[in-house]
Amino acid sequence: MDLTGTSAVVTGAGRGLGRAYALELARRGASVVVNDADGDAAEATTTKIIENSGVAVAHRAAVGPTATADALTATALHHFGRLDVLVANAGILRDRVLWKMSDEDFDSVIDVHLRGAFTCARAAATHMRRSGHGGRLIMVASPAGQRGNFGQTNYAAAKAGIAAMVRTWSMELARAGITVNAVVPVAATEMTATIPAFALHVEALQEKDTPLPDWMRKAEGFGTAEDAAGLVAYLASTASEHITGQCVGVGGDKLTLWSHPEEITTAHRDGGWSAEDIAAIWDTTVGRQQQSVGIPAPTAPEGGDR
Repeated sequence: MDLTGTSAVVTGAGRGLGRAYALELARRGASVVVNDADGDAAEATTTKIIENSGVAVAHRAAVGPTATADALTATALHHFGRLDVLVANAGILRDRVLWKMSDEDFDSVIDVHLRGAFTCARAAATHMRRSGHGGRLIMVASPAGQRGNFGQTNYAAAKAGIAAMVRTWSMELARAGITVNAVVPVAATEMTATIPAFALHVEALQEKDTPLPDWMRKAEGFGTAEDAAGLVAYLASTASEHITGQCVGVGGDKLTLWSHPEEITTAHRDGGWSAEDIAAIWDTTVGRQQQSVGIPAPTAPEGGDR
């Protein structure tokens, strides 16, 4: 998984998962543009990479606007002469239930997560297609976008949109040798610290360096930010050139592949379906396989360490 000679842009790399991704890519030889809206955080990650004999440059800007995306690609080309990998990780949370969510709550999350992923991917893909050397677009999705999550209308919608864009772009960019995949990480970060079921474990890890319980790492697939970095390095490498259009989950000791939405059961009726026709057969046919929603809360095994 040697990435020497390649260049990567990692958005939201000042802390948490983005920082772990940037450090791992640099450790494996990639030159990294470290982006974050927090300039001090971006500089801190960049300094860490350089202290470990890596190559990196900080770029302070909030993703979303086309100008930021174009500037990130231009920064990689100016400092490193090429761009091979984009990791679109930047994100924010504005959690509210539907009836309390403001326009600003919704728009700000959509702008950073969904529009930010779109504009950065467009800028990177445009260069990669022109260069002719292919590339890797790695988007960051979430279980919330796969299954929904209480209080996260905006975040779940953005992450579901990212998964849909990944599938679309994988088709559009295949001939250019550009793979497009999403990582679906579950890790102890500032974002997951806001989820009550995870809060105590994240706090214990971050403030007391208390290891996460073994059952949580294995059964729940909940780990550290560093646990998710290996998947990003793999998807950035030539070893993954046959993988595209996929949503791959990682967390703790668990690696998963998420399914794509598909029809799971059907019914047919000559002449089509009226409302009364549907009501007459729903419970005994297609309705028997209604799907569950939401992210199950972690539950320690009987007698396990909570």
